[in-house]
Amino acid sequence: MKVFKIKSHAKINLALNIIGKKFRLHKIESIICFINLYDLIYIKQISGNSHKIIFKGKFSKNISKKNTVSTLFDLLDKKNFLNDKKFKVVIIKNIPQQAGMGGGSMNAASLIDFFLKSKTLRLKNKELIKLTSQIGSDVILGIKPANSILSSNGKIKKFNKNINLYTLVVKPNFGCTTKAIYSKVKSFSKSKFSYPKKTMFNKEYLKNLDNDLENIAFKKYPKLKKIKSYLLTTQNNIFVRMSGSGSSIVAYFNSKRACDKAYKKYKMKFNSHWYIKSKTI
Repeated sequence: MKVFKIKSHAKINLALNIIGKKFRLHKIESIICFINLYDLIYIKQISGNSHKIIFKGKFSKNISKKNTVSTLFDLLDKKNFLNDKKFKVVIIKNIPQQAGMGGGSMNAASLIDFFLKSKTLRLKNKELIKLTSQIGSDVILGIKPANSILSSNGKIKKFNKNINLYTLVVKPNFGCTTKAIYSKVKSFSKSKFSYPKKTMFNKEYLKNLDNDLENIAFKKYPKLKKIKSYLLTTQNNIFVRMSGSGSSIVAYFNSKRACDKAYKKYKMKFNSHWYIKSKTI
């Protein structure tokens, strides 16, 4: 059987507001982009009675047997959406876990996207929304990944706009669990993205926004605040912001040269951390 290769890109929150809570879930709105950092997924159809899911790479340790990909296949098999076909999936994990970049969710999304494009999976929009929501609230964002604005009502508006930002993504040697960070949310912001516009991706607009989860994460992990403060001293950065619930902090630049300089400077100061240069796609 032919082996297919899929790029599962990291998701970055350019801004994130917590605007309320409904039942047990927080209502959020966010401006989202994807960067040229990705896990590699190799998939092929196999004979047999069960799927084979294998994780490899630097960030493959301690991934539970019950994960986003296994959950996806369990749901697909339960409804027989794959018509009894079985697959071997090998995922090379280049995106750190507990980094606020949606690595696991985007793996599931990328596989759904592959099945839809190859017509292995045929779903109506309502079925797709239901399927993705059963795996994770952000999985739907990775279906046909593009610059997106998530409004507080749960609707997603996608834009064909390349914002051309160079990124220095850094992560200390610990992660932030989404549940732990969100459990400390005590106050809410006013909605800003109810009427999504392409102009919201303009750099001047973005630099004046926030991530409401930063102060919570910084209080729990003071080292994150130290990292952000240091990145703010790098020359020609447009803005610096935590992605999602952390623990990755991202510095944004207009030019590759400025990003390269910041990378070298950071490497000298925090050489025990994980860090990578990338670019929005």
